[in-house]
Parts: sequence; C-alpha cells; structure tokens
Amino acid sequence: MLHLRASSLADTNAIAAALANLARAGDLIVLAGEMGAGKTAFAKAFGAALGVTEPITSPTYTLVHSYEAGRITLHHADIYRLTSTNEVADLALNELLEYDGIVLIEWGDVVARSLGDHLAVHLVADPDLDDARQITISATGRTWAPRWEQVEAVLAGFAC
Repeated sequence: MLHLRASSLADTNAIAAALANLARAGDLIVLAGEMGAGKTAFAKAFGAALGVTEPITSPTYTLVHSYEAGRITLHHADIYRLTSTNEVADLALNELLEYDGIVLIEWGDVVARSLGDHLAVHLVADPDLDDARQITISATGRTWAPRWEQVEAVLAGFAC
C-alpha cells in the first residue's frame, strides 16, 4: 500500500498520469473517496495521459462513458447511484475489459470485493487546503503485482 500526498491539483494530475502510463488493457481501477474528494478530476487527468482528447465528464446518470485513446479505450464508470451488486453486474464491466479497455470506476469501493483484480485509489480532500489530497493506492489480486515496483518508483516523490 502506498500513502501519497498531493499538495495541489497539479500533483493529483501527475499521480493520475503516472498510473495511466503504467496501465494496460484489461486493468480495472477503482476510485474511492467522499463527494468532492477529486475522483472525477483524477479520471480526467488519467484519461488525458492516455490520450483522450474529448472532455471527460462524470457518468453519474449514464453510468459509463467510453473514450477512445488511440491504442486503448478508457471506460469511465460511476456507480454512485447503483444500489445492489446485481446492478453493477448488469453493467458487464468485465466485458469492457476484454476489448482493449481500461475500466476506471468512481465509487467502486462499495463493490470492490466483487470486482476481482484491481488497483484501488482512495482520495481524501484536505479540509484546510482546497486542492491538497491524501491518496492511498493498493492492489488486489495479481494484475498489478509485476508493476508494483514501477508504481512505487514513479510515485516516490509524493510518498508520505
């Protein structure tokens, strides 16, 4: 588990970009945190680093937005409004992973145990500094294990 400090939005964007550069097709990334913690801002920076050129918006009402990023597709999901694991299963997120995609899920911590291998990014806003965040990153399963040393290395400058 990594504990990071982002002192500004630029730092949060840099952390998101570093993870995007290590991500590959088939990866599932769960973004967690309270309302206003920076999940959508993280998703925007992540997508930009992948090469998404269109505006990335929160898919709260449509549940999933897909963005072509050249070599890969970013599927950005928001499951805030879902009330059961059956509704999450109906989204067929695993199928999206099979088509050269990365799935980034906001509010996914509620169902993370049922998602299988994933990288979890938990954001906590600093109540005293508007753009500062505490960010905890952890991996579940084996997918990120071969890349974990790279994750630690590229994010070392933000370690607490």
